[in-house]
This record gives sequence, structure tokens and C-alpha cells, in this order.
Amino acid sequence: MGVARRDARRDGRTFTIVVSVLVGLAAVPVLALVVLSGTASADGAPSSPVAPVLGILLASIPVVPLVLCYLWLDRYEPEPRVLLGLGLAWGACVACAVAVLVEGVGGWVTGWSDRAQLAVLAPFTEEACKGVFLVMLLLWRRHELDGVLDGIVYAGMVGIGFAFTENIFYLAAAYNGTDAITPDGSALDSTAVLTGTFIMRCLFSPFAHPFFTAFTGIGVGIAVGSRSGVVRVLAPLVGYLCAGLLHMCWNGSTVFGVGGFLLTYVVVMLPAFAGLVVLAIWARRSERTMLAASLGDAADRGLIPYLDVPWVVDLAARRMARQFARQYGGPAGEAAMKEYQQAAIELGFLHSRYLRGTAPPDFASRGKEYVARIGAVRPRIAFPGQVVTTR
Repeated sequence: MGVARRDARRDGRTFTIVVSVLVGLAAVPVLALVVLSGTASADGAPSSPVAPVLGILLASIPVVPLVLCYLWLDRYEPEPRVLLGLGLAWGACVACAVAVLVEGVGGWVTGWSDRAQLAVLAPFTEEACKGVFLVMLLLWRRHELDGVLDGIVYAGMVGIGFAFTENIFYLAAAYNGTDAITPDGSALDSTAVLTGTFIMRCLFSPFAHPFFTAFTGIGVGIAVGSRSGVVRVLAPLVGYLCAGLLHMCWNGSTVFGVGGFLLTYVVVMLPAFAGLVVLAIWARRSERTMLAASLGDAADRGLIPYLDVPWVVDLAARRMARQFARQYGGPAGEAAMKEYQQAAIELGFLHSRYLRGTAPPDFASRGKEYVARIGAVRPRIAFPGQVVTTR
């Protein structure tokens, strides 16, 4: 194994250990905040411990659909589930805990009003706390990032985790009536406030935090594929600034009441979100073109059979090949087909970076590993239309 490959694996272990420890440490204060969110009602009377439980249950509802959307985007080369899980945990624990601390200290130091903190301090603080995970990926797990789409996927996971914890706080507070006081000082009906908060945060805008952080992810994805040192530094920074500005626009709209919020939602957020969705789908489709060209060149070099390429780069053909393998080889045959396709896809992404002149330091050792995996599995699989020998 080459020195670069050993360094990459050591950095990968370091990343996993550091993130896991930070998540564990941050989980304690976050859990305490969740419990405290249900300790007092608006009128000062003790509230029911049901509040944080309701917050957790209701905040969980949009999590699964959002995660599935990002996994759908990430079908060509699925990112390691461990890393995706760490992204969720980072957003839910570390980013939330640090953001609460920094915003509290920042508000005390600056003396800003609550509205000013909400509109200016909170957006850039929260996007920085979420974006640190992406920067750490860029520094320590760079080989897991292949471009803009990977950056969007990881950013989405961090944003989903952050939104989950933040929604718990808001929903629990809503049930207690602590965020709904009438001008005469009395609390509004807790069930009505909870319902309104749930509709607004979990149904009307569950995509907000993943959407904002996606711009930092885009910047990180651009940095991975660039040969310019200036771009590699500036792209994540510009992405972060875009994330912060959009977040600021979103938070600031609430200062002007329901009308201002709805106007911002329709005029700014929905078009921007639609544009991001189009970009993500385009990026996924462009991966097919890139992989076809990359693996075609690899086939010309004798690294993979040329006739196998369509069964790897076309998603419908991949599913057909796996069904065929399962039909004739059972679960073991299907597993072998998945292994072959995954190794070929990873080779395609790596070879594409070589062709673009942005190959990582461990390019040679990783390339040999993928080719060895392909060679080891290929005799045990067959694609539709090929002769299959059964025993």
C-alpha cells in the first residue's frame, strides 16, 4: 500500500474519531436543552413533560422523506452510510450546541435586540457551525467527495439533523405557549400554537436548513474538482456566504410579519430552491455522461471490459443486471453484481479526476485496488444476454 493511501486511511480514521467524540460531547447539552424546553410555560407555571416528547415525535416526521430525497440523488456512487449518519449527528448535536452557545455569547457581547440576532447573527453562526463538517470532509475525507452532488448530499444531511433539533425546541416551546403571548400577556391555546408551528416548520418549510447549507456543499464540491488553488480556497467561502445571506433573508422576513414572510417565501425562496433542485438533478444526470466517457477511456486502457460499461452507467440497466444476477445466482449472485458495479463506478469517478488533471495523491493505489476488485468479481457475474452456466 502506498504512503498516500495509508495517509488517506489514517485521515479517515481521524475524521471519524474526532466527529464521533464531538457528537458525543455535544449530545449532553443538547439533550439537556430538549428537556429544559418543556420545563416552564408562558405564565410561569410548570408545564407537562409531554412537551419535549411531542417535539421529538413531530420533528421526526419530515426527517425520513428528506433523507430519502437525498439518497435518491446519491444513487450512482452511494456515500458511506457511516459518513451520512455522522453528518446527521453533527447537525443535530454539534452544530446546534455550538450555535446556541455562540449566539448566546454574541448577543450578550453585541447587545443586539432579539430581532437583530435572529436576522443577522443567527444565520451566519448556524451556517458556519454546519459548514465545519463539510470543511472537515474536504480536509480529511477528500476522496469521498467527487463533486458538487456529493457536497449537496452531505450538506443536506447536516441540515436535516440541525433542523430536527431546532424544530424540537420550537415545537416544545409552542406547546408550552412560551413563544405565543397575546398583547395583554396571556398565553394562547397551546394546541393551536403547536399545530401552527408544526405546519410552518415541518410541512411548509422542512427544506430550509438543508437548502441553505447546500450552497456551502456546492462550494466544497467545486473545490474538490478544481485545479486552481485560489478556487479551492474561495469556493467554500463564497458558498458559505451565499448560505448565510439566504438564511439571513429567510430569518429577516419574519420581522415584517406574515406578509413579509410569505412574500420572501414565494419571490425568493421557492425560485431559489427550485433552481437548486434543477442543479442537483442536472448534476446527477451529468454523472452518467462523465462516467460513460471515463469508463470508456478505462476500457480502452484494458482496465474494464468495454461491453460492461452500459450495465454500470445506466441506472435502469444496473437494476436489470442485478435482477438478472439474483434470478440466476440468488442473493450471492446479486451481491457479486453490486460489488462489481460499485467497484467500476468508483474506478470511473477516480479515472475522471485523472483525465481532468485533479487526481488525488493516492490515485495509483486506489486505482489498482478498484481494478483488483473488478478482476476478482468479474468471473462470477454475467449480464443479460450473456451465457450463464448453472449448477
